[in-house]
Amino acid sequence: MEDYHKPDQQTVQALRNIANRLRINSIKATTAAGSGHPTSCCSVAEIMSVLFFHTMKYRYDDPRNFNNDRFILSKGHAAPALYSMWVEAGFLKESELLSLCHVDSTLEGHPTPKQQFVDLATGSLGQGLGVACGMAYTGKYFDKSSYRVYCLVGDGEMSEGAVWEAMSFASYYQLDNLVAIMDVNRLGQSDPAPLQHHVEKYQKRCEAFGWHAIIVDGHSVEELCKALSQPRHQPTAIIAKTIKGKGIPAAEDKLGWHAKPLPKDMADMVMKDLQSRIMNSSKHLYPSAPIEDAPPVSLRNIRMPSAPSYKAGEKIATRKAYGMALAKLGRYNERVVALDGDTNNLTYSEIFKNEHPNRFVECYIAQQNMVSVAMGCAARERNVVFASTLASFFTRAYDQLRMAAISESNINLCGSHCGLSTGEEGPSLMGLEDVAMFRALPTATIFYPSDGVSTEKAVELAATTKGVCYIRTSRQDSAIIYNSNEDFHVGQAKVVYQSKEDQVTLVAAGVTLHEALAAAEHLKKERISVRVIDPFTIKPLDAKTIIDHSRATRGRIITVEDHYYEGGLGEAVSSAMVNESGFNLHRLAVSHVPRSGKPQELLKIYGIDRDAIAQAVRKMLSSSTNAK
Repeated sequence: MEDYHKPDQQTVQALRNIANRLRINSIKATTAAGSGHPTSCCSVAEIMSVLFFHTMKYRYDDPRNFNNDRFILSKGHAAPALYSMWVEAGFLKESELLSLCHVDSTLEGHPTPKQQFVDLATGSLGQGLGVACGMAYTGKYFDKSSYRVYCLVGDGEMSEGAVWEAMSFASYYQLDNLVAIMDVNRLGQSDPAPLQHHVEKYQKRCEAFGWHAIIVDGHSVEELCKALSQPRHQPTAIIAKTIKGKGIPAAEDKLGWHAKPLPKDMADMVMKDLQSRIMNSSKHLYPSAPIEDAPPVSLRNIRMPSAPSYKAGEKIATRKAYGMALAKLGRYNERVVALDGDTNNLTYSEIFKNEHPNRFVECYIAQQNMVSVAMGCAARERNVVFASTLASFFTRAYDQLRMAAISESNINLCGSHCGLSTGEEGPSLMGLEDVAMFRALPTATIFYPSDGVSTEKAVELAATTKGVCYIRTSRQDSAIIYNSNEDFHVGQAKVVYQSKEDQVTLVAAGVTLHEALAAAEHLKKERISVRVIDPFTIKPLDAKTIIDHSRATRGRIITVEDHYYEGGLGEAVSSAMVNESGFNLHRLAVSHVPRSGKPQELLKIYGIDRDAIAQAVRKMLSSSTNAK
């Protein structure tokens, strides 16, 4: 600490004044809104003051400058405290705080990227530190820059396993540019946090996870300045002992005040008292300018250098085609990075890893953290990020995926081993809910490629498609059905089998597309002609192509999917046709929890193989004949 310069008394007083103004503004905003968490804001006042006006280096007039230090408010319910800091910095007007939670305001109850100073949405607790890990990893290993990442975490969210996944990740990768500040204010929503004010227990846990942990009085400006100025050789945890509701006498360290704005008369009295504590100071504090050593990055023109090189009839699993496509994309685009959850030899992201080891991030079996790290790596458009694991494992990270959508994050995810085709591994590893899960996300695009060519095109398109992109891949080999020069677009289906005499339209993807094509060949021998459509993307669905071609087959349409009935391809087609008349739609899907077995056996047992498809066609035509 030889190089530590203790702040002079004027600076200390100015920081205390900023902290009390933060309390006043947070109380004023939440009382005006009739909503919010003033007591949670009051416990972090000194922490925020020291961070924003003594420690962090950033351009206050350009919050998303890529050289700036990053700040993540993991305890998102303290949003008014964050907004107050940007009032203090001059980026927001004080009057704007009174619009908190208004339907036409950009200042929401929890932080969202509607504001330039918010990189990613928080509020669903336990996720901020994982995002901060992604930003810190990018800063240290991809940008190789000086900016630091600060994450303010609440003690209540320390019960979330995702926090400890992030702690483990940060120490493993020696993220010495990452600082977590823990607001240990003792009280949660309805009860005290499990460790209450036993800060030494937090310290031991953080140290056990490989962090340098420092205990401070979270209301002492001097202690915070000193702790945040320490040199770092590993990730640092500042364990700040604070009082919830500090500065509000009736609510200090008392249960029952969480998420409760103060009544106006009480607010006026408290704000008057806090105002009296603000001492005249001739010193006006400004944030330090950042070191400008982050490289400029452009994510435009991310594309494949050449067409796919597969030959007709060649066989390859779409999961392997994903790995090959990703490695190819990475060959010509240095900001393409890949993450995996200890499944890279199953998802075939190992091909990328072997070619581009410095741009591959192993996240181990911590899928929630992997998605958060992906969001952090993608923030401020620093990288094009692909993260892969088994399709079934993304269910564990669904809250992170939901927050990625709210955050307007651009991340690409690949789920392999989808559906029954996982076979002998059994139902615990079969992704049969994944399409439903991603369809429910407003910003999601779902690619379901059926061969090597369409998989490579899906990877290329995902790299430039905004929002959360999901690529669904299968375990076993399947034949190439597309020419290498075939053009693919998001939301554009492909008619892969047709004639003028077609009587039924089949819509299928992935494994079941190949079953539908086999059924079509078989039915042809019976002089029954069917049309086969590959949707390519399940969301957005090419409803026009499906409807137009179904009309050509007299409204007869059958969907086939390696997924549960609920929320999958069949329901997507049903939704698209809900206002259309004259259609006879039949769905084939997995009806209940399956079992282990050979993939082809399982497709047969659960009624989605070529024989089941052919029988469904015959039955539909027979019903039409009988109806006549």
